[in-house]
Amino acid sequence: MTRNAPWFVNDFMPRWLDHVMTPCGAVVEALDIKGQADAASPSTLTQARTIFALAQLYLATGDEQFRSGACTIYVFMDDALRDPSGGYWANCDNTLRRTYDQSFALLALTTLRKISPQTVPESRINDLWDFVQGTLTDPETGALWEDSAMAAHGARAGDLRAQNPHMHMLEAVLQAFEMTADPVWMDRATHLVQLAARYFVDPQTGAIIEFVRPDLAPLATTEGGRREPGHQYEWAWLLHRYVTFGGDDMARAMADRMIHFVEATGLRGDGVLKGAPFDALDAAGCVTEASHLLWPLTEAGKYDAATGAADRARDIEAIIFERYFAAGPDPVWCNQLDSECSILWPTALSRLIYHIVLFVTEGQNAGLWQLGSGPINRI
Repeated sequence: MTRNAPWFVNDFMPRWLDHVMTPCGAVVEALDIKGQADAASPSTLTQARTIFALAQLYLATGDEQFRSGACTIYVFMDDALRDPSGGYWANCDNTLRRTYDQSFALLALTTLRKISPQTVPESRINDLWDFVQGTLTDPETGALWEDSAMAAHGARAGDLRAQNPHMHMLEAVLQAFEMTADPVWMDRATHLVQLAARYFVDPQTGAIIEFVRPDLAPLATTEGGRREPGHQYEWAWLLHRYVTFGGDDMARAMADRMIHFVEATGLRGDGVLKGAPFDALDAAGCVTEASHLLWPLTEAGKYDAATGAADRARDIEAIIFERYFAAGPDPVWCNQLDSECSILWPTALSRLIYHIVLFVTEGQNAGLWQLGSGPINRI
C-alpha cells in the first residue's frame, strides 16, 4: 500500500489511535520503534495536541471515530490536568503551568467545541483565556511569561524568553476566530503579531528569533543567534492566515522575509532529502544542525500547500511518509534522520501527530489530495 496523506488518515491513524489510547482515556506520550509505549506521565501538551488533531481530522473527513477519540481524551485532560484557576498543569504532578501548553489547550478546546459543543462548555474557554491574561501575561509589555513560576517571580538572570509560546498562542486565537467568528479573537491575534514584530523578528534578516533576554532585548549568545527553519515556515503560514482572516497586510511582508531567509540556505540541496529544512541555522543563515527532524518538514509542506506550491508540497509528502514512517504493521515513525536517511531519533512522539495532521489537512484544503469522504461544513 502506498504511504501518502490519504493512507495516513484512513489507515495509519485508526491503527495508531487504537494503539496509544489507555484505559483511562489518555494518549501515551510516545512509542518506540517496536511500538512499545513509554511510561511517562500524561502531559497536557500531548493530550491537547491530540484532541485538536482528531477534531481537525473530523472537520476534514466527517469520520466519527476522530470526534469520539477527541471527546474521550478531553474528558481525561479536563479531569486530570485542569487546575481550578482555569489553566492546565504540564503533567499530572501538578507543579507547573507552562504558557506553551495553554496555547494548545486553547487550540483543542475551541476546535472540539465546534464539533461537540455539549462536551466543551464555553466557560472552559473563557476561564482558560482569563488565566492566560491574568497570570501568564507580563502587564508591562503584554508579552507572555514562559510559565507560572516566571510569572510569579519574574524573569531571573539566565532565563530566556522564547518566541514559541507566542507563536502557538497566535495559532490558537486564529483558530478560535475561525471556529467562532468572534472578532475579539482577531484583536488578540493582532496583539500577538505586533509583539512578534517588536521582539522576535531580526530586523537585519526578517527571520524569527528563537530566544531573547529576560527583558525581551536581543541576546548576544549562541541561543540568541539560533534560527530554526521550521519556525520560519510555521510563522509565515500563521501570518498569511492572519491576513486572510482580515488582519493587517503588513504581516504578509513579514512572512515573505522569513521565507526568503530560510530558502536561501536552510534547505538541503541534494540527495534523497532534497528540499528538507535543516534543524537549525545561525543568525547569518549558516547551517549549525544539518539533521532533519520530522516536524519542520510538515511546516514547510503546510506552507507550500497553502501558498500554491503544489509540487513542493507533494515532494514533501513523499519524503515524510516514505522515509519517516515504518512500512510494517506497527503504527510508528521516526523523529529525526541524517542526510542519508539513517535514523538519529527513532521515537514516535505522540505530540507530533498534530504537525502531520495540519500538513495533510492543509493539503486537502489546497486540493492536493482527498482525505476520507471529504470535509464537513466548518461554518
